[in-house]
Amino acid sequence: MEEKIETSKTALELLYIEYDDSIYKELLNNLNYISSQLELIETELLLSEKFDSYPAIVTIHPGAGGTESHDWAEMLFRMYKKWMDSKSFEYKVIDYLPGEEAGIKSVTFTVRGNYAYGLLKGERGIHRLVRISPFDASKRRHTSFASVDVIPLIEEDVQIEINIKDLKIETFRSSSAGGQHVNVTDSAVRITHIPTGIIVSCQDERSQILNRQIAMQVLKSKLFELEQKKKKEEIDKVRGEKKDIGWGNQIRSYILQPYQLIKDHRTNIETSDVNSVLNGEIDLFIKGYLEKKLTKS
Repeated sequence: MEEKIETSKTALELLYIEYDDSIYKELLNNLNYISSQLELIETELLLSEKFDSYPAIVTIHPGAGGTESHDWAEMLFRMYKKWMDSKSFEYKVIDYLPGEEAGIKSVTFTVRGNYAYGLLKGERGIHRLVRISPFDASKRRHTSFASVDVIPLIEEDVQIEINIKDLKIETFRSSSAGGQHVNVTDSAVRITHIPTGIIVSCQDERSQILNRQIAMQVLKSKLFELEQKKKKEEIDKVRGEKKDIGWGNQIRSYILQPYQLIKDHRTNIETSDVNSVLNGEIDLFIKGYLEKKLTKS
C-alpha cells in the first residue's frame, strides 16, 4: 500500500509538469488498487467477530396491533428482500405465516452471501413505524412495532448435541404464501425442543425429509444462540450490567407522517429519504452500527 501511494504521488507530480497518457493510466490503476485494498481492510476490521462470515437466519414478528403491525412486518420483509437482491445474496423462506387480513404473522428466512450474518446482526431489535394507517377509515396516525431476530446459521464446524428424546416432531400441510410453492401433502415439519420450548418450522420443501433437515439446522442455531446469551448474561451479572432488551426499546424509528424521517437510535444516523430505505437502501445504518460497535470495542 505504501509503495502504491508513493508511486501515485510521483505520478501526480509528473502529470502536473506534463501530461502523459501512460502515467495517467498507471495512476488510475494504482488508485483503484488502493481503494479496493482499503475496502478489504475496512471489511476485516468491521466484520472480524467469530460468526460474521456465516450465513444468517432472520425472523420477523409483528407486535401487538393486528393488521397494522402485520402489514409493518411485511414492509420490513420487503425491505430486506430488496437489500438482499442488491447484494446478490441468496435467501430462502423456510417458514411463513400470513396475516388474516393483510401482512404477515411471522416469517423466517435464511440468507447466504459474503458476511451475511455480520452485516445483518445489527438489524436485530425492535423496529417502530409511525404513519397514517391505510386500514383506518378515520385516517388516524398509528404506531406499530415489529421485532427482527438475526442469528448465525450454524454450520457443521460447531458441535451442538441434541437428544432426540427432547424433541416433539409434528408434520402439517403448508399454508405458506412465502415459499416457492404450496405443498399438496403433509410435508411441512414443526419441531419443539421440550426443555427450552423453542419451536422451529420449515415448510418450503416438497420433501418432509428435507424440511426436517432444515428445521433441525435452524433448531441447532437457536440452541447455540441461547447458550451464547446465557454466557453473556453471566458475564453481565459479574460486571453489574443490566440487559437492554425489551419490546419498548426500539433500535430504529421509521416516521412517515406527519413528517418523513428514519432514525437509528443507537448511532443517531438519520435520513429523510424514507422511500429509498424502505426499498432496501439500508447500508448507511448497517455500516454506522458496525463502525460504532468497533469504536466501543
